[in-house]
Amino acid sequence: MSALAYDGTAMLGRQLRRVRNNPGLLILTQIMPISMLLFFGYVFGSALAVPGEEYRRFLVPGLLVATASGGIMTGMFQAAQDTHRGVMDRFRTLPMSRAAVPLGQALADLVVTVAGSLLFLLVGLAVGWRIEGGALAAAGAFGLLLLFRFACVWIGIFLGLLTRDEEASGQLGGATFLLPLLSSAYIPTEGLPGWLRTAAEWNPISAVATALRDLFGNAAVPEGAAWPVAHPVAGSLLWCALLLAVFVPLAVRTYAAGPR
Repeated sequence: MSALAYDGTAMLGRQLRRVRNNPGLLILTQIMPISMLLFFGYVFGSALAVPGEEYRRFLVPGLLVATASGGIMTGMFQAAQDTHRGVMDRFRTLPMSRAAVPLGQALADLVVTVAGSLLFLLVGLAVGWRIEGGALAAAGAFGLLLLFRFACVWIGIFLGLLTRDEEASGQLGGATFLLPLLSSAYIPTEGLPGWLRTAAEWNPISAVATALRDLFGNAAVPEGAAWPVAHPVAGSLLWCALLLAVFVPLAVRTYAAGPR
């Protein structure tokens, strides 16, 4: 475990230097969700049953979760880039823990996520979003958000190691943009047709978005929802635990095995 901590810290430093040398990634993580908040909040909000400031209070937690799910795309692209360029092969020749390289990437992504979220939250406050619950509940919401991002990054790392190609991972990662659309990230699910509402509410993004809205005090838990949304905090924790239990071992094993 001490070797994993030491090697993982070294890989964390390497990934943070990578971000510093490529600041476009951090800028993109800040600009995209802010642009979507302003566009969705003021354009879509005028056409929904929860218009204006009320919709923006609903939207901010959903966009936080939708952005967190983008960890699949960033994790996939970075892992595929390192694999395609032979960086992973060089790391495998070093006497280090096999889990250190993917762990360092996942932890560095959390640091970038925290930095990228600060400006978004300030803009959210400017457009009318507020934390209306207690401080402890809000801290739990942010912790849950980071846990979900951490789980999503591991999915992306595994897929990036599997594809081993920058172009393919970029195209596949772009498809992950559809995941928040089939969820309650942007709109309530109560008005959807029965089968579509069920599919949306079993999407992990819906559970985490509902949990954040509940913990922030922005919206009540919808009635008659599927279990993960009806019990959003428990549902979110179970989803995160399941994703980590599946994709952490898969990513580590795929990295250790190398190309075949």
